[in-house]
Amino acid sequence: MTKKLFVGRVAVGGGAPVSIQSMCNTKTDDVAATVAQIRKLEEAGCQIIRVAIPDQAAAEAVDKIREQIQIPLVADIHFNYKYALTCAERGIDAIRINPGNIGGEANVKAVAQLCGRRNIPIRIGVNGGSLEKELRAKYGGVTAEALVESAMGHVRLLNRFDFDDICISVKCSDVPLTMAAYQLLHQKTDYPLHLGVTEAGTPSMGLVKSAMGIGGLLCLGIGDTIRVTLTADPVEEIYAAKKILKAAGLRKEGVNLIACPTCGRTRIDLIPMAEEVERRLAGCQKNITVAVMGCAVNGPGEAAAADIGIAGGKGEGLLFRRGEILYKLPQEQLVDALMAEIEKL
Repeated sequence: MTKKLFVGRVAVGGGAPVSIQSMCNTKTDDVAATVAQIRKLEEAGCQIIRVAIPDQAAAEAVDKIREQIQIPLVADIHFNYKYALTCAERGIDAIRINPGNIGGEANVKAVAQLCGRRNIPIRIGVNGGSLEKELRAKYGGVTAEALVESAMGHVRLLNRFDFDDICISVKCSDVPLTMAAYQLLHQKTDYPLHLGVTEAGTPSMGLVKSAMGIGGLLCLGIGDTIRVTLTADPVEEIYAAKKILKAAGLRKEGVNLIACPTCGRTRIDLIPMAEEVERRLAGCQKNITVAVMGCAVNGPGEAAAADIGIAGGKGEGLLFRRGEILYKLPQEQLVDALMAEIEKL
């Protein structure tokens, strides 16, 4: 089991539930816009939010943002260690840095000591695109071993200054490489791990890459907090992350909708029916499994574990509960009847 740290009130590692993160795409010094976006992310289910700190104005805005939101705020720092100091002094909940790009050891020491005094955790964020030149040369490019060596070197640097409140990420856009790096890191350390496939792309491909990389690692028992990176509204990252956690069996809240892919036995217009059920259940928070099946003969048996479901026949269908048939209805009444039964659960 990994060590436990706290980002604000959110536990990361040590057996705590896997938390969902995202990052604002607003200008951080535009406090009103940033707070508005964070509130939308909070509503969607984001538990930890990160903001870019590219300049002093952004660093000086973090306390104004933090006092208006409910979830922990993380500062993303590159190149200038003084921005990290400003954020720490203004009450930031965590800092993400790559210790290799904020100057010499004196700079890292200053950040580590201030964060240590204020109980502010640091995420060491290693990316394939910013891997040190000497490690690229040593390993012949970006490899899992190079990413892990970079991360553990940064860990040792922080440890040198008596800092141990650390989370680690080793991200790149190559899914197999990312998975290999995290698996190797998992073998070498018990620090909590922040999972992600960086630059995953637009939702159509980005969700697939993230589901494979993040979801695959989670199914192996690796990972303590996640961020799905999508070229989209950050709210979409939250929805994607929740789906990944649900598919990995790590979150149970909300409806689990199962539906058959249809085949030659299907005699009902199942695809729009399944889409309508999904739409009408979007706001349902009941921890139930709902099945929409295409075959009245096999459907109830195949979905016997479902709490409630429908199975189509020719212009009609069955409504069943945990594999037991309740009654038969015309096709056009099936969805309404299903929703009525769900209300009773």
